[in-house]
Amino acid sequence: MTGAELDARLAEEAGPVLLDFWAPWCKPCEAIEPILEELPLPVVRVNLDDSADVAGRYGVLSLPTVVLVEDGEARAEVLGAQPRSAFERAFARWLPSAP
Repeated sequence: MTGAELDARLAEEAGPVLLDFWAPWCKPCEAIEPILEELPLPVVRVNLDDSADVAGRYGVLSLPTVVLVEDGEARAEVLGAQPRSAFERAFARWLPSAP
């Protein structure tokens, strides 16, 4: 994914988006994928091997890294394979409240 492709994708979304920086060889990346799928936020997967320029834009130095982007700006991030509760804490402001 190029920077221009990512910008176009982010422009399609009305609210916050999770950027999931991953690579096919990253086993911890596989471990967090089900967690991200369960969160009620759109997820854009960014393969680090194909998108080093995009990773550089967000300062990604290790995998997995998940960055919440809102209005084109990084607002929060989770580094490494963390439990679901870590993602919920980091992104709580953007998650819908339970009834």
